[in-house]
Amino acid sequence: MAVMSTAKDSIMVVTLQVGLSQLGAPVLRQRSHANVVVAAPDQDVFDVANALYALQQYPVTEVRRDNRFELVNIA
Repeated sequence: MAVMSTAKDSIMVVTLQVGLSQLGAPVLRQRSHANVVVAAPDQDVFDVANALYALQQYPVTEVRRDNRFELVNIA
């Protein structure tokens, strides 16, 4: 059984440290940005995330890209 995958969409997820808990552990929040161009290079997605969030007071701790694919059985 052969399977073909087709890229559907991509989401940029940015994790920010918004403070510290009472125990001193970092408090993290995630922000998601949909409709990222599937063909956009990873470096461009990373650069856009850092440029956008450089304007905020909270430091970026992680930039992630979630790609979704449709899997189709080719029989």
